[in-house]
Amino acid sequence: MPFMADFQRERRFMRGLNRTLKRVKSIASDSANLICDDIQAAVDQHRDRTAMTFEGRTLSYAELDAIANRFAHWGKGINLRRGQTVALFMPNRLEYFPIWYGLSKIGVVTALINNQLSGLALAHCLNISQAACVIVDAETSPVFEAAKSLLEKPLPQWVFGPAHGEQRDLVQALKSCSQLPPDRIVREDIRARDTALLIFTSGTTGMPKAARITHVRAQLYMRGFAGATGAKQTDRIYVALPLYHATGGLCALGAALLNGGSVFLRRKFSASHFWGEAVDEGCTMFVYIGELCRYLVNQAPGEDETRHKIRMAFGNGLRPDIWPTMKQRFRIPEILEFYGSTEGNVSMFNFDGREGAIGRAPKWLRKRFNVRLVQFDVESETAIRGTNGLCIEAGAGQIGECIGQIGGDARSEYSGYVDKAASEKKVLHDVFEKGDRWFATGDLMKTDADGYFYFVDRIGDTFRWKGENVSTNEVAERLLGCPGVREANVYGVEVPGAEGRAGMAGLVVGPEFDIKTFGDGVVHELPPYAQPLFVRILPALDTTGTFKTRKMDLIADGYDPAKIKGPLYFRDAKRGYVKITKSVYEKIVTGVAKL
Repeated sequence: MPFMADFQRERRFMRGLNRTLKRVKSIASDSANLICDDIQAAVDQHRDRTAMTFEGRTLSYAELDAIANRFAHWGKGINLRRGQTVALFMPNRLEYFPIWYGLSKIGVVTALINNQLSGLALAHCLNISQAACVIVDAETSPVFEAAKSLLEKPLPQWVFGPAHGEQRDLVQALKSCSQLPPDRIVREDIRARDTALLIFTSGTTGMPKAARITHVRAQLYMRGFAGATGAKQTDRIYVALPLYHATGGLCALGAALLNGGSVFLRRKFSASHFWGEAVDEGCTMFVYIGELCRYLVNQAPGEDETRHKIRMAFGNGLRPDIWPTMKQRFRIPEILEFYGSTEGNVSMFNFDGREGAIGRAPKWLRKRFNVRLVQFDVESETAIRGTNGLCIEAGAGQIGECIGQIGGDARSEYSGYVDKAASEKKVLHDVFEKGDRWFATGDLMKTDADGYFYFVDRIGDTFRWKGENVSTNEVAERLLGCPGVREANVYGVEVPGAEGRAGMAGLVVGPEFDIKTFGDGVVHELPPYAQPLFVRILPALDTTGTFKTRKMDLIADGYDPAKIKGPLYFRDAKRGYVKITKSVYEKIVTGVAKL
């Protein structure tokens, strides 16, 4: 019966909302209770329980805390002061979380650096973090060494593993550090409004930006998901997302560790190993981004995909076409999709599982949510304002920009970026009344009559590929450094069966241009997710009257050789850039070609 279905849906929604609000209602910016205190409370309650497993090694809560305490005393031993920053540049490993947890106990900020970065982008992140030192391992140390000459000042390098030259041996240094908690007096004047972490985001243009994650925001992430997921002591969460991102590093860990559960951590995601490991490890939940789910669906069927104990998958970016397949083929009882931005103040949950929706704010609860959609002019990339100078709210079915009202409570605060000018650019003033301030997410969405929100697209030049935001301006600047490239226009194009948009570059080149040399340069200069999958050689770039490069016609042409005159290339996983012929095109659009 429709009435009963609606009643059950509302019950699920309110149950999830109340669980979440219950966990976050006591968070306050002026509190002396920090994120490390939340974690310490969980440690004290669950000391002997399993906390985390990684590559065959398992830590209890007490052992995890002991490692964190060693890092706290190590930081004190090298004279790190409250408010200083340590850059953490490593892939997922067992020590990753204890490092920043331990440093937060002495008031030190940890900058979580994307371990896929290299060269100029890596140096940029290290420079803006103002780090006092950097922690690396055997995998990332050579990458850091290659970028050292681009740093604004020398940065001491502490390495897990054998140290060479000026490197400092972190493993040896930790052996003499106490496993007991540091005295709380070292952080007695720190408040929850102070910075705990720096998490880097591409934003909408330019190089990555450092988002300030205060203790309040970290608590909202971790406590919020501890409540939203309904996780229990018996839950074990499969985490294959990078810990330098908030989704894996805060949301998933909070759901597990603040409830006495455990984490099975992987260095990186593997679709072929996923279900077997989920079964062997007894996982009951996993965290996703949309692309991860598509990889699972594209795998050949196997018996482990229905032998597991997974009761919930939670994450963001799950496409509507994949959603029912995930639930039915893999027999996952519940999917919890959410929306949030690292630096912003907008968060939503789809508690009752409406397929395709990223969250919900029903009309009868509007006052409890700070989120709205405003009508938006895509061409000028500005909010539409009425004759009174105020913005116009988008109605049901209308596409608008998602914004979040900035207020004084923990849930509506806006901490922004390290760069104050970049932070201010994301603030809209005088939106619905004179003097109000709203955070502009840069995301276009639409709502329906029931208050569900649906993601449409990012505003501007940024597109998403392989779970990462790719700035077209940044990629174009790097491509212009390749021999023979005179002009570059970078944009995203859709590829059937793939999440997000793949990078494509329209290039104006000189006679010295060589596609193989260009391909080698792309690999050297850009992380894998930012490397253009397609390249088109153009006689000239078409521009607007204000000298902005036109992209829409190029996006419409895509990479179809039937529409395009001139050289056209596809980045083959094994052979590098190859010409797109009719047969190559067919392999791409039918999913035969490996992306």
